[in-house]
This record gives sequence, C-alpha cells and structure tokens, in this order.
Amino acid sequence: MPKFETTGNLALAGFDDIFSTGANNADGEVIVLMPLADLFPPELHPFQVNDDDAMYRLAESIRNVGVREPGLVRPRPEGGFELLCGNRRKRASELAGKTTMPVILRNLNDSEAADAILGNLEHREKILPSERAWAYKVMMDDLNHNGVKGESHSYEIMVERTGIKRSQLFRFIRLTELIADLIDKVDLNQLAFNPGVELSYLSVQHQTAVVQAMAVYQVKPSLSQAVRLKQMSQSGELTVEAIHSVLEEAKKPPKGKPTGSAKYRRFFPPSYSPKQIDKVIVELLKDWKASIAE
Repeated sequence: MPKFETTGNLALAGFDDIFSTGANNADGEVIVLMPLADLFPPELHPFQVNDDDAMYRLAESIRNVGVREPGLVRPRPEGGFELLCGNRRKRASELAGKTTMPVILRNLNDSEAADAILGNLEHREKILPSERAWAYKVMMDDLNHNGVKGESHSYEIMVERTGIKRSQLFRFIRLTELIADLIDKVDLNQLAFNPGVELSYLSVQHQTAVVQAMAVYQVKPSLSQAVRLKQMSQSGELTVEAIHSVLEEAKKPPKGKPTGSAKYRRFFPPSYSPKQIDKVIVELLKDWKASIAE
C-alpha cells in the first residue's frame, strides 16, 4: 500500500488537521475522512487487535497528531466499507476519542484484497505466530481459489513471495488447525512452536483434552510427547486417558543420558506410559531370573 507523502509544513500535521474534505496521496488516490462506524474488519483478518500497551501508545499519538498513514478500504455489498489495512489504527482512534479516520478507497477483488491484507506483514514490528499462520493460510487459499494448479505450485509461489522455506510455511499453516486455546498458548510461549505443529494433527476433542491435561499437571508438552500423541492419533490408539498418561510423565533430566524406563522408550509403542514400560521390563526380568535359576 502506498504511503502518504507530504512536503514542507504539512509533514508536521496529522491527517485530521489536513484532510477535512479530502486530498491525494503520492499516487494520486483520494484520501477521505470516513466515520469509524462505517469501517468493518475483513471476514478473515489474521492480525490481532488488542488493547495492550502498544495500542495505548498509538492512541496517545493519534490523540496528539492524528492518524499519520491512512487505512485502505473497499466497499462491502451489504453496506459500509471493509477495512483491509488499518484495524489497529481504527481501534486506537476509538480509544483516542476520534469519530473518523483517513482512508484510501479502492475497488479491489478478493485476490487483491488478500494481497493488501498480507502486505501488513511487512509493516508490523512484532507478529504473533498465529497472525503469521493465518496470513499464510489466506495466501494459500487465495492461490488455490484463483486457478493455481496444484498445492506444490502454490507453495512455490508463496516461497517466492515471502522468502521463507516451504517446510516452514507448511508448519505455520498447520498451526491454523489448532483450536483457539492451543494456538493462543503458542502466542503466549506457553506451548513451543514445533510441539504445536504436531498437536495440530489431533482431533478437536483430543486437542481439548491436551489443554485440560496441561492445566491439571502444569506442564508444556515437549516435542517428543507431542510426536507420540500424533503417532497414537494416527494409529487410532489415542484416548483422553492416554493424553493424561503422557503429559503426567516426569520431565527428563536436563543433562546426561536417559535414565530409568526412558532408556528403553524406543523399544515400546508410543502409547506405553513409563509405568507400563517398567511393568513389562520387570516381568521380563522375572522370567530371566527364573530361567537362570533352573
């Protein structure tokens, strides 16, 4: 989206002071002041709008000098305008007591609107994993809905646009399969990115059970635990009880070689808990002891 450019004293003023009736940006597009009540977020908006410290700082800036960069809108069939870029600026304007906001009006199709939304990735200082995940999901869906032949070709285009490896793009898009509680935990660093990706393969019911087990045992699933849960899900072995069994396991020692039943984990099915492993080993040892005593 082109930025508004001013020269001379105009650069010192905010849009609210300059554009009471409208003006042009550097590309000749008209900038108008539009009522906030007429602005609506996109149906699928990947970026969160939170009343955090950064939002209150933006609101204070807008209160003092106005909105320095206009939003971007397109008409909605049902009335009003879809705010493609500038939803944080709109919320900050509300907090600042404003009733209008400068915007550029364009007639964009769905593909062009998706490109405009994704353009926000380049302008945000901090992007949450969920925001990036949904942005890439929007991009992938747009490519698939507009005649791109095959998922492989869609990824090639996305790699070229974003500069991110295909494998990483795939992992980000997998996060959109997480339930809200789990993807929120990824954003809050209460669940690591890669375990989150593995848990995205679980059903909604089992993901909900993971959230409950995390609260009960006050733990974060490790990557190895998440992989085991995924494997159990794919083999049809996963149950709510199995999820609790996996997440209640004691953490491995931070250094050194695995100890106890963890040393023999590779010999057992993913669904086996440490207690089950210990039980099998004890029974085998009993048989061995009996055999050498004869």
